[in-house]
Amino acid sequence: MTLSRAAHLIGTTRAALQRKIRDGELSSHDGMVSTDALLVAYPDFKLENSGAFERVAKIKEESFGRRVQERMLPRAEILAQRLFAQGQELADLRRHLRRYHDLVVGLQQHLDELAAVGPVADLAQLGEFVEQGLAAVLGSSEPTDQLAVMDDVLKIMSAHVTVRPSGREFFVEGHDSLLKAGVRAGLMLNYGCGNGNCGLCKGRVISGETRQVQHCDYVLSETEKQQGYTLLCAHTAVSDVVLEALEAEGPADIPEQRIVAKIKSLAPIGAQAADTLLLQVQTPRSNRLRFLAGQSLTLGLAGGQEDFSATYPVASCPCDDRNLQFHICRPAAGDTDSFADRLFSGAVGAGETISLWGPWGDFVLPQTPGTSGRRLLFLACDGGFAPVKSMIEHATAVEAAESLVLYWVGTRPDGHYLANQCRAWADALDDFRYAALSAADALSAGRAAAAAVRADVAGLDDCDLYLAGPQAFIDAAREGLTEAGVAPERIATSLS
Repeated sequence: MTLSRAAHLIGTTRAALQRKIRDGELSSHDGMVSTDALLVAYPDFKLENSGAFERVAKIKEESFGRRVQERMLPRAEILAQRLFAQGQELADLRRHLRRYHDLVVGLQQHLDELAAVGPVADLAQLGEFVEQGLAAVLGSSEPTDQLAVMDDVLKIMSAHVTVRPSGREFFVEGHDSLLKAGVRAGLMLNYGCGNGNCGLCKGRVISGETRQVQHCDYVLSETEKQQGYTLLCAHTAVSDVVLEALEAEGPADIPEQRIVAKIKSLAPIGAQAADTLLLQVQTPRSNRLRFLAGQSLTLGLAGGQEDFSATYPVASCPCDDRNLQFHICRPAAGDTDSFADRLFSGAVGAGETISLWGPWGDFVLPQTPGTSGRRLLFLACDGGFAPVKSMIEHATAVEAAESLVLYWVGTRPDGHYLANQCRAWADALDDFRYAALSAADALSAGRAAAAAVRADVAGLDDCDLYLAGPQAFIDAAREGLTEAGVAPERIATSLS
């Protein structure tokens, strides 16, 4: 099976499997691994503890309820096609096995006939060997390969998609279209409306079978149809698919967008974060927002004769392009932010209209294939955590780094307003490390963060560093890091 399928089955990441292959702990051939090799590399693996087994058990326990069907199982017609395809594969396998069985039986009969004509010791021994071997095969009771069985189950529940030319991979699950599944997996596929009207999401199916699951108004030309093009937003994968599609390689590939959305909720982040609001905004189904992790948007509110607007980094992952999160900090004494003042005053609430304009900025992770695998270090001060959160979630989704380290410095009582989230990442992710620091002001925060990195992290020459926070924090941290030998081009910054 492929590395992606194996990682899906074991409940780990492709990066973890690749490390085991590099270290000689897991044997592979042409990018494929066997179930036997997986069990050697993971001797303590228990199927009942794997994520794949839990998903199958949940389907059984909830008796195929509607919510489970939509989230975890494909549509009925897709499920039927996948089951039919596996039935064909099983029938072909049985046919081949029958032919091999008949061949061995015929060989045994032929040997018996030759031995009857003129007994020869070698022929008799060979005939006895064949007879014993056939009896051993027919009478064997070897234990079932549970990994192989679960892999067959997963092939029914999900389809594996490989995107060319980047080589990125993802799985299509539930009722997801190819586009939705790809975006959810963190890929920056090209698309516009996501609703079958603009045609920007068309890609070419190189191999595999797809099926239309959503109405679309955009009509492909006959030439495009003959070449295998399809709309990713309106089709899902029936079988494993190899797809040729455009992906964004940087901020320049993401178009400027203007969207009218609604405020879904507005509330303090936790009981100890009264000075930080979580603003959740939902875009229309037909007008989703494309952005790269780490980028910012300009938010606008109607305010009678004057409009209130401000630019904030998106705090949520691009994998959910409808539900956007922003961390709004209460302005410090002497600072002017009429937009934030309006939110904290209670003049704005859920259900109100808000305008989105952007995205802006080049504070993003490398998107080009081949640039991943480096260590990523994030240094954030107070609300500078917002873009960092988006980047960490995206990097985790696409396995974009060898390891991730976060230093979060707080200068306010609620400076670490999502510390529980960071601790949860550290507990759940093998390659994530988190350190919480405190400082009196932004300047000392930058110095403290740089000093912590210099003391804790060896080999900074193979790290990419991302600094987010007030200007004084960024300047102090950058100075300390460059003194430690970090090349300036390896340091990206976001002012908050």
